[in-house]
Amino acid sequence: MLEHGGRLQRAIEHYGIAHEDWLDLSSGIAPWPFPVPDIPLRAWARLPETEDGLEQAARAYYGVSELLPVAGSQAAIQALPRLRPRGVVGVLSPCYAEHAEAWRRAGHQVRELDEAEVEGQLDDLDVLVLVNPNNPTGRVLSRQTLLAWLERLDRHGGWLLVDEAFMDNTPAQSIAADSQRQGLIVLRSFGKFFGLAGVRLGFVLAEPLLLRALAEDIGPWSISGPTRILGTACLGDRATRQAQLERCAHASTRLAALLVDAGLAPAAGCDLFQYLRHPDAARIHDFMARRGILLRLFEHPAGLRFGLPAGEADWLKLTAALDDYRKEPK
Repeated sequence: MLEHGGRLQRAIEHYGIAHEDWLDLSSGIAPWPFPVPDIPLRAWARLPETEDGLEQAARAYYGVSELLPVAGSQAAIQALPRLRPRGVVGVLSPCYAEHAEAWRRAGHQVRELDEAEVEGQLDDLDVLVLVNPNNPTGRVLSRQTLLAWLERLDRHGGWLLVDEAFMDNTPAQSIAADSQRQGLIVLRSFGKFFGLAGVRLGFVLAEPLLLRALAEDIGPWSISGPTRILGTACLGDRATRQAQLERCAHASTRLAALLVDAGLAPAAGCDLFQYLRHPDAARIHDFMARRGILLRLFEHPAGLRFGLPAGEADWLKLTAALDDYRKEPK
């Protein structure tokens, strides 16, 4: 299993700090969950059915005519490599590590590329995979760039797989509206923006033929009845969506300023996290953990991702720890 954020229990055991004394900033998930609707008993008692409102709500939310709900975008990340013959897959790195791992496990040759290398290798790739906005760096590629890459890949039957797990905060930058184009696959995550990662819901946006093949590979009833009801309600909750957009943007700006004041200016970020490149990332991670603050540590390249604090008590705890770090002899 690869390393991910959110492994609070392991930190509790390692540092001997009680659960209630931790501030977990290790995941790029909005810390304000959307309201959860009442779940009727029938949702627990019956097998789930499609086209019960979830697909319609998601199509309206993403502005598309075709999509497939999946049990978190991770389910699609693991299944999609099985739908192509073994080939050469470029992964724009660093990014969410499960992408490269899934294609390797399926027997594909994986090339981890930086942005400058893509143009020179597109004609040799069967698939190009990228995260936009990127996790963890926050880098955003324009729609024009992505469509130009798609055109070149499509000439030889290639795919462009764009993971938009962090795109809900900046929907104008999404390529979702183009997902009906041949060879383009867009992944969307429900849990991050809606603050409900435990629900395990995501969506694949692509042409109908590919979606049918993916649905057959994943199998029936992949989304539980309760999840379908919850997802439908949240996707249609426009008032909470607007409030979420505003508080995420405000918190991310505040977090960036706080890090700058501590001498830890972020390299980049988005409205759900800030990303710091630092040669002493491991030491900073340990320094904060000993004060009950869990960050996401990256080794290659060395860096840290800071999620958003939820309330003033969390901001005070983070500010105090950063003040301690700023005063520490270097």
